[in-house]
Amino acid sequence: MGSSCKDIREQLAQCVLVSDCVMAGGNSVKDCLRNPDLHDQVPSKCFLLRQQYYDCRRGMLDPRKRFRLNAPLPKNLDADEE
Repeated sequence: MGSSCKDIREQLAQCVLVSDCVMAGGNSVKDCLRNPDLHDQVPSKCFLLRQQYYDCRRGMLDPRKRFRLNAPLPKNLDADEE
C-alpha cells in the first residue's frame, strides 16, 4: 500500500487557513494559493508544503515509483516552530 498524502494536505490547509490572506483578507484558500497578488500574505512554509503535496501526488501516479512507493513522510515538518 502506498504512502498517503493526506497528512501533507491537512498541514497545507491548516497553514493557509491561519495565514493573513485568509484571516485578515477574507480570501479563500484556493485564491490565496493561486492569485500571485496574494502570495505576499501567505508564508513561504505554505508554498513548501504545496510543493511537497504536489510531489507526493505525482509520486503516487509515477510508474517508476509504483513498486518502490512514495518516500515516508518526515516525522516533524514543524521543526522550525519548536
